[in-house]
Amino acid sequence: MIPLSDQQRLFLVESDQLYRAWREVAWRHNEHKYGMRWKNVNGTDYLLRMTTASGNSKSLGARSPKTELIYDQFKARKELTEEKYQGLNTALETQSRLNRAVRLGRMPKIIGDILKKLDQVQALSELRVVGTHAIFAYESMAAVELKMELLASGDVDLLYDVRQPVSLITKKLDGEGLLGLLKKADKTFELSSTEQFRAINKDGFMVDLIGQDKGMLFAKPSPMAKNDLELVEIPNLEWLANSPRVEQVVIASNGAPVMMPVPDPRAFAIHKAWLSHQVDREPVKKQRDLNQALMVVAILQEYLPHLPMNTCDMRYFPKGVLKRALTDLKMKR
Repeated sequence: MIPLSDQQRLFLVESDQLYRAWREVAWRHNEHKYGMRWKNVNGTDYLLRMTTASGNSKSLGARSPKTELIYDQFKARKELTEEKYQGLNTALETQSRLNRAVRLGRMPKIIGDILKKLDQVQALSELRVVGTHAIFAYESMAAVELKMELLASGDVDLLYDVRQPVSLITKKLDGEGLLGLLKKADKTFELSSTEQFRAINKDGFMVDLIGQDKGMLFAKPSPMAKNDLELVEIPNLEWLANSPRVEQVVIASNGAPVMMPVPDPRAFAIHKAWLSHQVDREPVKKQRDLNQALMVVAILQEYLPHLPMNTCDMRYFPKGVLKRALTDLKMKR
């Protein structure tokens, strides 16, 4: 575990501030993307607010001083937002070059591209990154670099809380589904022919859509679009879904800042420790799970003391699971 240099820390802080400013403007930019227009119907002009890429619209009424004012104000806001959006994009590009110059950022570029596309349409608020790649957020929180061999992984898991209606994220994806958005990050992403919850690109990088298991009595969530990824429900993921949500700006390998939502690092460590005991887990993965749990605990103890491993803060875990994990991690430290 290597602490970041003073220069790297400075650029990490600046990247965080700049990205958060960019995402607010990006959301406004996305809200304006379809625009407004006048449409003549039987000799009367009506103001239409375009709502989808396919041309759906909502009428705001016939032409009048009121609708003309609405149109003028919308146009002015759109032009201002466009100017700010382009300016912040340029600033982010400059910051990315500075980050690369000081070797700040190791997260795979493809993950950064995917997260940024999700964030632009505000779909990232409905998801969390779980599994190995979440550790990039934890090392960013602590301003350290960890052993790369424990962070390497050829897939990223996106957790969707199945207690929420799928329509919440479907609307944000413009009817194209998660696969459609992945293709905007990398056009070579295709649905796996054998595992419908997974998309794979030309490099073999995989994106899995997962959720907690609600049981046989509940209907499984529908795909977000036709021919889209199908969410797979996995037992005991409710522990991560119930944990506090953490949003952390992480730097990708190309220097680009991006927001990564993850579970509370304490929940990650306990879940990984639990996984290391599962009899159906491959032995090579079980040891890796435990090592990752220990690494995150070390971060918590040395750099994030405001997040103590208190049982009262993790009541969403069964007592037996929590007790065994804490014992394992204490014994192995």
